[in-house]
Formats: sequence, C-alpha cells, structure tokens
Amino acid sequence: MKKITIAIDGFSSTGKSTLAKQLAQKLQYVYVDSGAMYRAVALYTLQQNLIQDTILDTESLIKHLPSIKVTFQYNESLKASEIYLNGENVNTEIRSMEVSNAVSRVATVPEVRQQLVALQQQMGVHKGIVMDGRDIGTVVFPDAELKLFMKASAHTRAQRRYDELIGSGTDVTFKAVLENITSRDHLDSTREDSPLFKAADAIEIDNSNLSLDEQFDKVLALVQSKL
Repeated sequence: MKKITIAIDGFSSTGKSTLAKQLAQKLQYVYVDSGAMYRAVALYTLQQNLIQDTILDTESLIKHLPSIKVTFQYNESLKASEIYLNGENVNTEIRSMEVSNAVSRVATVPEVRQQLVALQQQMGVHKGIVMDGRDIGTVVFPDAELKLFMKASAHTRAQRRYDELIGSGTDVTFKAVLENITSRDHLDSTREDSPLFKAADAIEIDNSNLSLDEQFDKVLALVQSKL
C-alpha cells in the first residue's frame, strides 16, 4: 500500500500532537513529535544552567550539542513512543512551564535546528510518517504529500494548555499560560532561522470551534484523498 509523509505545522497548543498521534495510530504510521525534541534540548540547557532569567548562553549550548542525544522509545503499555534525553525518559519533565518558557529561545539557535532537522529527515526517509512541529512542511519535509497548518485563537489555546497543566497538578495561573503562548507565537514567527509560517501548499485547519472527532474526520478525509 502506498505510504505518504504527513507534515503538521502550527502554533503552540493547537492540538498538533493529538491529531498526529490519532492519524499515526489509524494509518499505522510512525509518529514523531519534533517539538518534544526541542523541548528535550531546552530541558538540557536548564539542567546545565545554560539559561538564566530567559538569557541563553548560546555559545556554551553549541559546544554541548555533541553531548546531547535525543531518542524515542516505544512504550508497549502506553502504545506510544516516549522521548529520552541521554538515555533518561523525560516525557513528563519536558512539559513543565519552565521548559515551555525556554524552548522557543533554544529553537532559534541555527546549530540546534540543523542537528535536529537532520535527525528528523533521517526518521522520515521511508515515508509512512506523521510529524508535527513548526517547520515540518517548510523545511524538514518540503515535498510532503499532505501538509496541514493548525491554528486557533490565543485565548482558546491558552485555556487548553491551562486545563492540561492544572489536570496534571501543576500550580499555574491562566495569565501566565496566556503570556507564554503569545510570547512563543512571537518568537516562533520572527526567528531568523526557519520561522513559523504556513507553507504555500498547506491546508489550514482552524480548530477553535472543532471537537477532536470533527477535526480528525475532516483531516482523515484529506489523507484518504491523497492515498
């Protein structure tokens, strides 16, 4: 059966990962959360004290890059892949607000992007892959058969993220989450290296008022049209 590459880009907290996981499971494709890879590097910078008061020591991070190994391992009990940083499962740690506040700055470093993009492209060489992030359809897989661009209002996205954090026991205010969302939007869209923007051939999905089922059915129909 023909296999394709599905590239899903968009702003933070638009449900890219949820949709990508659903599609991968339905199609029996490989799923890769590229954002988790950048979060893992951001976690490393925090562990090594390479970022202080939002100021990143870029030169030191570049020197550390050869020591940063990001991998995915499939968890049979969860039926999903989990991310590892230098052999340690950091699937939970990378979702903290501290990492969220650091990740967009880490992602602006060209050397970081070059290393992770090369790894992402290697993962998708045989197609049959769903990958989500900020530059998947524009940089990582510019020839992907299906490109999606996810969007929703900042307030809607902040509410989703806030509910997720509160549900996991994190003590956070809605104001802090909204500020993080808007700050990341600005950093992601204005960085010099691979800024976030909609690819010319990407299909825009505004899910502000869509249920998960409605969104999935809509996108699955697009996938089937490509297959």
